[in-house]
Amino acid sequence: MSTQNFNIGVVGTGFIGPAHIEGLRRLGFQISGIVDIDPATARQKATELRVDRAYDSLEEMLADSSIHVVHITTPNYLHYPHVKAALEAGKHVVCEKPLAMNSTQSAELVKLAAARGLANAVNFNIRFYPLAHQSRALVQSGEIGKPYIIQGSYLQDWLLYDTDWNWRLEPELGGDMRAVADIGSHWLDLVTFITGLRIERVCADFATFIPARKKPTKAIDTFGGKLLKPEDYVEQPIHTEDYATVLLRFENGARGALTVSQVSAGRKNRLFFEIDGSKSSLVWDSERPNELFIGHRERPNELLFKDPSLLAPEARRIASYPGGHNEGFPDTFKQLYSTFYRYLNAGDFTARPDFPAFADGHYELVLGEAILQSAREQKWIDVPATH
Repeated sequence: MSTQNFNIGVVGTGFIGPAHIEGLRRLGFQISGIVDIDPATARQKATELRVDRAYDSLEEMLADSSIHVVHITTPNYLHYPHVKAALEAGKHVVCEKPLAMNSTQSAELVKLAAARGLANAVNFNIRFYPLAHQSRALVQSGEIGKPYIIQGSYLQDWLLYDTDWNWRLEPELGGDMRAVADIGSHWLDLVTFITGLRIERVCADFATFIPARKKPTKAIDTFGGKLLKPEDYVEQPIHTEDYATVLLRFENGARGALTVSQVSAGRKNRLFFEIDGSKSSLVWDSERPNELFIGHRERPNELLFKDPSLLAPEARRIASYPGGHNEGFPDTFKQLYSTFYRYLNAGDFTARPDFPAFADGHYELVLGEAILQSAREQKWIDVPATH
């Protein structure tokens, strides 16, 4: 089957669903249909996004034998049942993170996908900045020496005020963790991808600075709460973290620390890491994604600007534009899907994937559960092995 013959269905039409659609269209794929929990919303979004068909239900989409791949972009609590249904219907699946609400569910999905022989991916798109791949190449080649310290943060300000609201604030919809699960998981996936190192132990500290928020009385999109008036709210207690810092011990003896926050004024979407090795260091900031700082002791430091001609082959493969032509957040979706559909087109699903698969999503849930346990018990927790 050629790449042009894949028929794709997208489940969920909120903030991230259209991002999937845009990334797929930039690769030349046509979206065969979309579905939402509300059929009227699906029809409206189909018109806005110029998608030919809006299904009345997920069941209707999955019963359509012409659909080969399903992208799951629904709220967290729906990922497990939606992914399971899609796999049982014989569809290849790309799922937003988290893969499920807990590691028991995610382990089941890993096994089910393998038993059905279906390609699968989790949308850890941040891996697919060219300089993230370049960082991995530098670490894996030994260019920076043995990693000693792996530290950084993921900071946002979209939940800074008590009038800011999103479904992720409700544990029954988003899970028992919020900042760590929503954005910390991206950071953790990225640094384990770059270094190739698993995390063995964690010690976490959480804080909820806004114990009660004003929940809108009508539905809003992600990042859409700034448009509401005071009379549009009701007060709601909050039981998930606004902030967390997690100490990390990696399998090679490296140490690390991660801070996540959704209440850091002025930080719109800033993922930052620094990896200090025995020879050199690497520093990267997602708000300046086309620059990589390479630190040295015995010679001048370097600032590498994204330029395919200067990158390692694996990084060059996901850089579409020449030096001086910046690539950003939307490009990461395109590059992840390009990699996934190239794998799908090759047809050997026993081959090791070069993108984040369900096994990676399962690992992040196991890691997240250890972090949550540590925060609750206020002590170091061992991370169970997943391979």
